[in-house]
Amino acid sequence: MQIPVWQQREAGELADTVSADIAAEQPVADDVTPQPSEPQRSERERWDALQEAVRICTLCDLHRTRNNTVFGVGGRPAKLMFIGEAPGEREDQLGEPFVGTAGHLLNAMLRAIGLERDDVFIANILKCRPPRNRDPSAEETATCTPYLTQQIELLRPQLLIALGRVAAQYLLQSTTPIGRLRGRVHAYGEARLPLLVTYHPAYLLRSPAEKRRAWEDLKLMREWLRSGATTVAHG
Repeated sequence: MQIPVWQQREAGELADTVSADIAAEQPVADDVTPQPSEPQRSERERWDALQEAVRICTLCDLHRTRNNTVFGVGGRPAKLMFIGEAPGEREDQLGEPFVGTAGHLLNAMLRAIGLERDDVFIANILKCRPPRNRDPSAEETATCTPYLTQQIELLRPQLLIALGRVAAQYLLQSTTPIGRLRGRVHAYGEARLPLLVTYHPAYLLRSPAEKRRAWEDLKLMREWLRSGATTVAHG
């Protein structure tokens, strides 16, 4: 199968990654001088520090109304990373993305291509729920994007999946309708990571006729994974 590649205009530079000083510093004895050869923090330590930074984040006003931050869930490293827009009410209560009926549908979609929830990583652009489930503001997405950027860097997924209009348009810096963004492989960021767009499970529950198109997207995901490609070539 020849996989169509859509040359999307490059997304603007993402906000700077979360500073390492967010993580708690390890105490060093006064008479010990760190050597230049001292190894950097392990990926596990960086991941744990990032998770803690999200947990205590107060960088935007959403921290005032949240019950829990929603960092993400799944395997690590992960070949597939699914990215939604923001947690909903149930996610805010449980601290886990894509639970409830939408989460059950996403799990079924994964099983349809031979995967389980633990085989992928599932996250949102925003780690806190916007009140009344409104769309995220530009300020909120800009503030929260560095967390997502570090997640992508540490997970090193083979393929990114944008779930829904808001996530797709933000990640691709595009106003193109989701119906025209799906069905193609996009290049995301300077690393040109492959990114596919599909409908949000909550939308599919409201519009079951679109499940046929979502199945086409799932088959494209499966084909890309089988290809072993990790970047989108120029051209």
